[in-house]
Amino acid sequence: MEFTLKTPRPDGSDSTLTRILTADPDANVRGILETACRLEGWEAIPAPDGETTLGHLRDHRPHLVVTELSLPDIDGLALLGRIRSAFPDLPVMVLADTDDTGHRIGCLAAGADDCVAKPFNLEEVMLRLKSILRRTANGTEDPPPRLTVGDLELDETTREVSRDGRPVHLTDTEFRLLRYLMRNPRRVVSKTQILRQVWSYDYRGRSSIVELYISYLRRKLDHRSAPMIHTVRGVGYVLRPG
Repeated sequence: MEFTLKTPRPDGSDSTLTRILTADPDANVRGILETACRLEGWEAIPAPDGETTLGHLRDHRPHLVVTELSLPDIDGLALLGRIRSAFPDLPVMVLADTDDTGHRIGCLAAGADDCVAKPFNLEEVMLRLKSILRRTANGTEDPPPRLTVGDLELDETTREVSRDGRPVHLTDTEFRLLRYLMRNPRRVVSKTQILRQVWSYDYRGRSSIVELYISYLRRKLDHRSAPMIHTVRGVGYVLRPG
């Protein structure tokens, strides 16, 4: 059974193969999943750690992610949070080292679409992947939306940002922060909400990092234009046309 979900690659080309990103520090597990995916006619994209996974997400735009929680460089729940922040509609299956019910519930609550305990039955995992792909097939054919708030525009496909037709060049963190604000226009969001959505669950810094990056965005967005990011004292920030 082959799913033909068309999603543009960053280089502009299209692929008719379903792309499955498999993140696991165990080379044997990656190999087993890669072989099973190829037998299904899917393109397997293996990753041994969290940073590689995040890079593959940007470069290959997979249709589904299968990830182990015990990664060597990034906590699994933190990785899940970062995936959810950048790609809210991307389905994720978690492979967990425990069959504890509370642990599985925690994974699902954190945004996983499914959670399977190790050691897993390969046939069951593949059936679950097919089920997830069937549920999401229609939604994954369309590219991510173009966000517009007033004269500010953000394209999630090309990662281009413009204000009043002028390009705005942002770092990756600035882009993720602005995207979160633009997904919640005219809604006051707290520093805690921003930390969780932009810096993920593993961030242990102070909320002053939010103030710092808000100031970076303001300098870039408000150049020759009316302010769009407004401070609500004691609460947080709100993005609205000036």
